[in-house]
Amino acid sequence: MHVLVMTVVHHPEDARILHRQIRALVDAGHEVTYAAPYSARGVVPRSWVNGVDLPRAAERRRLTAVRAARKLFKSMRDKIDLALIHDPELLLAVVGVRGRPPVVWDVHEDTPATLSLKPWLPAFLRPPTRFLARMLEGAAERRLRLLLAETAYAGRFKQTHLVVPNETWVPDTVSAPGDDRVVYLGWLSEARGVREAVEVGRLLQPYRVVVELIGYADPQSRPLLNQAVAEGVLEWRDFMPNDEALKRLDGALAGLSLLHDEPNYRHSMPTKIVEYMAHGIPVITTPSPRAVDLVERYRSGLVVPWQDPQAVARAVLFLRDNAAERHAIGGRGYAAARANHHWPNSARRFVTQLEEWAGVRR
Repeated sequence: MHVLVMTVVHHPEDARILHRQIRALVDAGHEVTYAAPYSARGVVPRSWVNGVDLPRAAERRRLTAVRAARKLFKSMRDKIDLALIHDPELLLAVVGVRGRPPVVWDVHEDTPATLSLKPWLPAFLRPPTRFLARMLEGAAERRLRLLLAETAYAGRFKQTHLVVPNETWVPDTVSAPGDDRVVYLGWLSEARGVREAVEVGRLLQPYRVVVELIGYADPQSRPLLNQAVAEGVLEWRDFMPNDEALKRLDGALAGLSLLHDEPNYRHSMPTKIVEYMAHGIPVITTPSPRAVDLVERYRSGLVVPWQDPQAVARAVLFLRDNAAERHAIGGRGYAAARANHHWPNSARRFVTQLEEWAGVRR
């Protein structure tokens, strides 16, 4: 089976796209052409995929990327057995193409709900854009195949669709959590708690506990982070490929998830929480419902109030000063992740479903 995977929004090294789904397809013996914004992100394709460079869709500049993706899709429609797209924008690149193979849209997020998180979209345009997004989702369900990253997304659609959750690779063994470094892994933005993370770094400075942030920051957050690094408040490593970034979790005191109370986050499981658990470190999280469910069910961390850096710092120091509790929490999280959130448990279902859809190509 030859699969064309396309994104113009996500980083080419996106964990879900490259390190889980594409890797699962390649491991199963399938050929993958991966079209993504390599040049725009300053990376090169991995050796185990056929890489094709696409423009990046960012803020209001999206039409050029969609046109390029549509042109590529048309040129490859007779060479592939199935296409897998990861952005709502790419629905416009595939719908209406005659003689196309089956197309699968992997629904990563609640698209209408994310509009409140886009500062480049004027407030007066959000209601009509939200309406159009829901119309586009309905059209996609009628004409394409869908995968969902969350069970909570099912309510937005009329039919039943396979859920491929945001799980992670869980190592065979992990190091015990340490006592002098707290980590954050993921996108950095106001709504994801970047200001709180900086303030936590300031509060922990006298205690010689380092806050280490790993991830791409949006344009609004970068000046704040650059200033914090210049002042020695924290360490920021910017974007790192997922397989490299995960190694930075080993031996940390705790992992932070400081999401704000936003509609798009209320029903989504923060992947970073599962990644922290998978590497045997305690979780410190704000009370988004799915995060609380994970942490309380597995007793794998501590819950702190929304936008409360002082509470986060107190939780860090509690874990630092109670080694036995820290190790027990990390151990429980690791065991739960290995048993319930190990990506290979879902990878086979994902590959089998794509094989089935490709097999019924008309």
